[in-house]
Amino acid sequence: MQRPSDCAIGVMAKAPRPGHSKTRLCPPLTHDQAAGLSAAFLRDITENIALAATLTPISAYVAYAPADSASLFGGHLAAGTRLLLADGSPLMPSNVQALGRCLLHAVMAILARGHASAVLLNADSPTLPTALLVRAATTLAAEGDRIVLGPAEDGGYYLVGMKAAHAHLFADIPWSTESVAYTTRLRAEQLGLPVVELPAWYDVDDHASLCRLAAETVRPTTVQGLLPYHAPTTAAALSRISLLAGWLDQAAE
Repeated sequence: MQRPSDCAIGVMAKAPRPGHSKTRLCPPLTHDQAAGLSAAFLRDITENIALAATLTPISAYVAYAPADSASLFGGHLAAGTRLLLADGSPLMPSNVQALGRCLLHAVMAILARGHASAVLLNADSPTLPTALLVRAATTLAAEGDRIVLGPAEDGGYYLVGMKAAHAHLFADIPWSTESVAYTTRLRAEQLGLPVVELPAWYDVDDHASLCRLAAETVRPTTVQGLLPYHAPTTAAALSRISLLAGWLDQAAE
């Protein structure tokens, strides 16, 4: 049963399909392997949210696009994860474009379902520490309006959370650049909203980060006192495609 006072975490995702999923990882992956890894990421990320929900009130969603792809998520999500269309189709301010439209759509849809706050999470960080999801939800549960930001090491962000659909947070953002998080902080300042920052984490979107992920699934180490999520489905997928040992050797150099 939905708790109207809870936080909802929506994973921004596209359905895993060869030739459409994690294509920046091809090579070294084939398109089939990349789609399989994308599916593994979704399973682990939604299972991680489910684990966080045992510690604080959280509802889980996958915010997806395009509209006709909902059936393709079957079997790839943790039990209890709901689907939410976030294709940017509603009327938006003219300065909210590209990815920003989907992000704003997701926030609007989550809050319209009665949740007290919305957290948007990327689909590229399967080992994100569970503690960071809990911290985001509990930070938003406190009195007063604020933004929670999880900066990515590449200058973007892996997580953003809020209590209201502040369109200005997504306005005129240079998406896919190293200034995304910086510009988002400026937008929050312009709105007069305090920003609570979580520790930085990384996205798996190139060969180097893939090597890092492979090493982390075998030899997890704490980062700023945080233990990475063990991501068992991702670890199994890496083993199945018989690349794990090679990545570990390269990552150790």
